[in-house]
Amino acid sequence: MAFSDQSQQSFLRCLSTHSQTSPIPISSVTFFPNDPSYPLVLNSYIRNLRFISSTTPKPLFIIAPTHVSHIQASIICCKIHGLQVRIRSGGHDYDGLSYVSDDPFIVVDMFNLRNITVNIEDEAAWVESGATIGELYYKIAEQSRIHGFPAGVCPTVGVGGHFSGGGYGNMMRKHGLSVDNILDALIVDVNGRVLSRTSMGEDLFWAIRGGGGASFGVIVSWKIKLVSVPENVTVFRVERTLEQGATDIVLQWQDVADKMLDEMFIRVVLMPVNKKNQKTVKAKFVALYLGPAEEVTALMAERFPKLGLTREDYIEMSWIESVLFWSNYPIGTSIDVLLERQPKSEKFLKKKSDYVQEPIKKSELEGLWKKMIELKKPALAFNPYGGKMSEISQLETPFPHRAGNKYKIQYSVQWKEEDTRTLDQNLDRIRKLYEYMTPLVSKSPRCSYLNYRDVDLGTNGVGYNGTYREASIWGTKYFKGNYGRLVQVKTEVDPGNFFRYEQSIPPLAAWMGKMAQ
Repeated sequence: MAFSDQSQQSFLRCLSTHSQTSPIPISSVTFFPNDPSYPLVLNSYIRNLRFISSTTPKPLFIIAPTHVSHIQASIICCKIHGLQVRIRSGGHDYDGLSYVSDDPFIVVDMFNLRNITVNIEDEAAWVESGATIGELYYKIAEQSRIHGFPAGVCPTVGVGGHFSGGGYGNMMRKHGLSVDNILDALIVDVNGRVLSRTSMGEDLFWAIRGGGGASFGVIVSWKIKLVSVPENVTVFRVERTLEQGATDIVLQWQDVADKMLDEMFIRVVLMPVNKKNQKTVKAKFVALYLGPAEEVTALMAERFPKLGLTREDYIEMSWIESVLFWSNYPIGTSIDVLLERQPKSEKFLKKKSDYVQEPIKKSELEGLWKKMIELKKPALAFNPYGGKMSEISQLETPFPHRAGNKYKIQYSVQWKEEDTRTLDQNLDRIRKLYEYMTPLVSKSPRCSYLNYRDVDLGTNGVGYNGTYREASIWGTKYFKGNYGRLVQVKTEVDPGNFFRYEQSIPPLAAWMGKMAQ
């Protein structure tokens, strides 16, 4: 479907009528396909190259609001004209649901709304949804060396989607998720109203902190609570192959990673590699300790001796410098790189997730290594739980994956060239590894993380089919028992299901009506 010139003018008149409070005309931030800027605006925030092809469905137009009235007008006019709205705030959307649809749709792209106001005295900040995590960290560091915020380790992620899906990072064992540190928000609802926490009510405020904001409205900004960090933190990054004892080291990591001091977070990244013409698996251990090297040296010697670290492996730095370290920037890089909105590289990719509640046995790990070597490409990242995550009730926010989880797995496959054969091969690889892991991960339900969007869920690995029966499957995987409450909130605030996409929360009437299909 394409807009005729007449339709474009009609829609622009509608948009202008409903955005008259803005000092900037909405026409100047509206991009139709015949606009030379359209492909640049569309592609600038596509981080998965699978969705940049000529066959990928494109929006009828893109609105990049600079004022809240632009968002209000977009909602009102799309309701009048029967168009879907996709909301994008950064593009780190593994399955492209924020900018791809098979139905006629537009994209409201939040990248112009990225103002950040930090108040160190109140230990709080207001952050617009189009800001990146890197920009947020930079603004905090400008004003304080002893404040930070618990969010992700990739600086180019947009806060809008990151916060509304949970917000996972390397301080979560000490301070919880991003959603555990949100104080207020501004949202434009289906009727075009701008609501704060007080006016939206606690049910909707609960839902958008981990339930995916795009099911309920367009979140304009968030008020967050800053956390204290020490003047100096400690990091390390070391690698071990199977020949260097990686199996026994990972076994010990499973025993201790979720039980260490809350200040310690150690991620393990596992990948098949060729070393001296020998196929093996490499385990990379990356850590952040919220304290001095002297403390972590003693802690590791006592709790995790098999990793075999020496004093030279530990590096002390400020918290903001540790953000760069975790992003693989060389030590000494200026923090100005956090203001760069484009990743260092973009790839074709597919990702999936799991939760592990019982340690994987040595024989099972050895079987996993063989499977990874056989499949050649998929990498796994193990992220430890425990600490603060075990103290917060799974009912506190829609994000339910709290006590009882030892660690989360992210499965990842990436490739550089796109053709149908390569795509099919790589999707097959990651799906086979995911299937192989079935007996080793959480059950009833087998859980997944909302921010690692996965359209395979509920579809037997063949992609989204669009039924509400599937919604109860992936909804339970993402939200467990909180899914029912999310459906109730959706029914109250958007009964007509205007805000919808392939894995949005359905309202109760539609959900019940479709279950019989």
